[in-house]
Amino acid sequence: MNSKIQKRIITSIFLLSLLTLMFFYNFILIISLIIIGIISWIEFYALISKIFLKKDPKTIILKFFYKFVSLLYLSILIYLIIVPKINDQYFEIVVIYSILISVMSDIGGLIIGKTFKGKKLTKISPNKTISGSIGSFLFSLVLSTFFYQYFIKYDFVTFILFTLFISLASQVGDLLISLIKRKAKVKDTSDLLPGHGGFLDRIDGILIALPIGLFVFNI
Repeated sequence: MNSKIQKRIITSIFLLSLLTLMFFYNFILIISLIIIGIISWIEFYALISKIFLKKDPKTIILKFFYKFVSLLYLSILIYLIIVPKINDQYFEIVVIYSILISVMSDIGGLIIGKTFKGKKLTKISPNKTISGSIGSFLFSLVLSTFFYQYFIKYDFVTFILFTLFISLASQVGDLLISLIKRKAKVKDTSDLLPGHGGFLDRIDGILIALPIGLFVFNI
């Protein structure tokens, strides 16, 4: 086993342990999301700075616009997480479920995509395939049987549709960050997580899946 795989496994164990603690302890959930959100925004800030290197007025305005919108988005997301529902157990389940859908979508896309390969999904990310996208949807559904007991107020078909919609949002988030990284000409957003890159590399799908999950399960 090479050192890169070892680092990836160790980092994965750390992240899974953190996710477990987030599930059982509300304060860890909130603090972790805030810290990860801030670090991810810093990584995004660095990407945008690499894309807009010119000093002309138009470039400066575009750089400021992207940074402002991303900061505003992160602030609203943190507000939605902390202020209204800080002691709401149902809210905590929605957050964890949305995050896990994104994680399973990522795993499903990787395993099924690597196994079956096939036609490319988009030019944005050459490694993404249609089979991988289908795998993302299928793997996200694995969670439904374990979590439906917490969402019993919805009929099962509606619950499945919500799950698939959150998985789709996660895949869109993944592609969006891939596009930005491609324009910035970097492979990873940083090297904070050995074997995985940066936090933004790990939560790219979650950034879209989480607010979508909060929306669909509270409409």
